[in-house]
Amino acid sequence: MSESQQHAEGPRTPAKRGGGDPATRGRTTIADGVVEKIAGLAAREVLGVHAMGSGLARTLGAVRDRVPGGGRSATATRGVKAEVGEVQTALDLEIVVDYGVAIADVARTVRENVISAVERMTGLEVVEVNIAVSDVKLPDEEDEEEGAEPRLQ
Repeated sequence: MSESQQHAEGPRTPAKRGGGDPATRGRTTIADGVVEKIAGLAAREVLGVHAMGSGLARTLGAVRDRVPGGGRSATATRGVKAEVGEVQTALDLEIVVDYGVAIADVARTVRENVISAVERMTGLEVVEVNIAVSDVKLPDEEDEEEGAEPRLQ
C-alpha cells in the first residue's frame, strides 16, 4: 500500500458497537435502605446529635444488637425513613440531641450534612429532609443502651 493510499483512507478507528454513551446503557436503582444508611451515618457525624430514633426504637435496637445475627445495619438506619424515586429522594429523620446545644443549629447542620452525603454518593436530588427532635439527652442520664442489664447470660 502506498503512502498516498494510506492518507486517503485515514487512520483506522475501531468500529463503535452498541448505541450511544456506555453510561446511558441501562438503569441504576438505589434501594431505600441504602439511602437510609447514608443519611443515618451522615446525621450521626454532627456534633450535638446524641442518638437517632425514639426511645422505644433505641431500646429495641439495643436488644436486637445483643442477639447474634441481629446486625449493626439496623443501627445505621434507626431513626431514618427514606422515600426514593428514580431521580429524587425525601428523608425523615428522628434525632435525640445533647442538652445545651442550639437545636435549630444542629438541625440545620444535620440537614446540610445529610443532603451533601446522599447527593454525592447516590446522585439523587434530595428534595427535603424533615427532622423531628424526639428527646434531649441530659448530662446525668444514663444511655438506655448502656444502662440496660442483659436478661440472659
